[in-house]
Amino acid sequence: MTVERVGVSFEPELLEKFDDLIKSKGYTNRSEAIRDLVRKSIIEAHIESEDEDVIGTLTIIYDHDVGDVTNELQHFQHFHLSEIIATSHVHVEKHNCLEVLMVRGKAKSIRKLADHIRAIRGVKHGELVTTKSSV
Repeated sequence: MTVERVGVSFEPELLEKFDDLIKSKGYTNRSEAIRDLVRKSIIEAHIESEDEDVIGTLTIIYDHDVGDVTNELQHFQHFHLSEIIATSHVHVEKHNCLEVLMVRGKAKSIRKLADHIRAIRGVKHGELVTTKSSV
């Protein structure tokens, strides 16, 4: 693999904070840390587009005793079979469940799906994490 060398200028205080950060994350050099930051920025720009294909997870916590949340979640998931490719369910406490939905589709559609699930009565929290489907 060939590489191109580039120069980057930092203010001393910023460089010191960056060095502390990369050391705490286990990087052995600045170059790999900077490459990872650039990759992350490129992926984030890609998934901001509404028409791009993404893959990811929606992690939710919900109280299974509130309203009809369990049935609503199951019904919604069956309705979105092409976007929800797998699920995992964990009983966290007496009333709380954690569910992870693995999702794939157009960015706009996946964000809309996540918003709808988070809005279901009984869902306490939901976090969508997406990346490019072809990294």
